[in-house]
Order: sequence, then structure tokens, then C-alpha cells
Amino acid sequence: MNTTIAFIGAGQMARALAQGFVRAGLVEEEAVSAADPSSAARETFAEVLPKAWLTESNADAVRGADVIVLAVKPQHAAAAAAEMRPALEESKLVVSIVAGVTIATLAEQLGTSRVVRVMPNTPALVGACAAGFALGKGATADDALLVERLLSAVGVAFPVDERLLDAVTGLSGSGPAYAFVMIEALADGGVRMGLPRDVALSLAAQTLLGAATMVLETGEHPAILKDRVASPGGTTIAGLQTLEDRGLRGALSAAVEAAARRSAELGK
Repeated sequence: MNTTIAFIGAGQMARALAQGFVRAGLVEEEAVSAADPSSAARETFAEVLPKAWLTESNADAVRGADVIVLAVKPQHAAAAAAEMRPALEESKLVVSIVAGVTIATLAEQLGTSRVVRVMPNTPALVGACAAGFALGKGATADDALLVERLLSAVGVAFPVDERLLDAVTGLSGSGPAYAFVMIEALADGGVRMGLPRDVALSLAAQTLLGAATMVLETGEHPAILKDRVASPGGTTIAGLQTLEDRGLRGALSAAVEAAARRSAELGK
């Protein structure tokens, strides 16, 4: 891609996407820039992409880019948009990964409707991103293809109605944290039963990876795959009953709902 990309905000998600795009060969490292008022954030970004251009100025980053990725916290979005707006031309596409802030709000703050709102997640860093995106009124079909190409280079991406992006946030945006807790808990159980910590952690992580891969590659419902593991009167069904008794299923579903509701609140 002969495209320059500027990240407004150089935090963890910006770094994950930038690294993912470069590792996928979709953009040259020299074609990436990032603006952030925090010198620590800029230094950390430079550690992973040393050839990228770093600046304090949002306006300077915008002027030098074809695509601008707005990657700030929701409470900082309005201020960042105000700094960007004087340098923002109609030829530039704005991709927002700001949780909760609507396309209409962004368009008003930026003075352009050529906006695509995206909710990615941090596994973009290892090419396993799960993302949803929605187009603003001024975004073109080519913009949609470009965003889908960028996101698909670091995982999978699904176009959705904007009203569903809060649900995407609660599920896949926050979901890696839920999975990390599950891996940690499974490993703790293994250690409790005598396994070395490093072995337990590797077994737990590989188990979740293997289970997820089976769901994606077989296309079968998780309940069917679960039943194939749970033999009558065996070990797995005993463990599953404990999970049901302790409310794991309900807790995970409620976590998605809570995160989605919080995303909606952040946009108000």
C-alpha cells in the first residue's frame, strides 16, 4: 500500500495496530507516524517501531498522512479533534478506534463526515485481531475496502451497524481481558494440583487457543464440541458442573453486557 498512516495517540492499541500493519507488510515502517503529548508514550512507540516519525503535534501528524487513526481515550477525543481540524483535508480518511464516541459526534468535531468507526482489539499485535467497523455518511466504498484490508491484515473484521459497535466493544474489544483471566485461573488450578507454573500456564493458553481454533475451523457450535469432550460420568462433565454451579456462563455474559453499557456511557 502506498499509504501513510498517522496515529493520534500512541498508546497500547495504536502500537498494536501499527506493529500489525507493518508486520503484515501492508505499510512501510517509515510511512507510520504517531502524535502524543506524553513523551513516555512516544518513547514506547519508538521502541517497537524505531523508524516511525513521532511528534507532540496532532496537526503535524495529520498533515503528513493519508489515513488518520484516532486512538485517544474518549475523554480526550474532543480536544484531539480540535487540534486536528485545521490540518484536516477532505482527501484524508479518519478511522476512529475511540470507544463509545459516535460517528455523528466525531464528524461534528472534525468537520468531516469521511469517518469510519472501528472497534479492534489488542491481539492485532499477533495477527489475531477481532474487529467490527461502521461507515460514516461521507465514507466511500473504497474507504470501506481500505479499512477492511487494514484490519484483515491483522485478523478478522466485520462491517456492522454503528448501533452494534458498543456490543462489539463489550465482546471482542474487552474480551481478551476475560480470556487472560480464564488462562490465569486455569493455570492456577493446575498449580494447585501440583503442576509447575510455567507448564500450567503454557497448557492453559494452548488449551484456549486449540479450543478457539476448533470452533473457527470446524464451524460447529461450541455446545456440540463441548459434548464430545464430556464423556458420561467422566472428568470433564464433573468440571463442567462446577463451572455451572459457580456461574461462569452467566458471569461472562454479564461482563460483555457491562462493558457494552459502559461503552455507550462513554459516548454521552
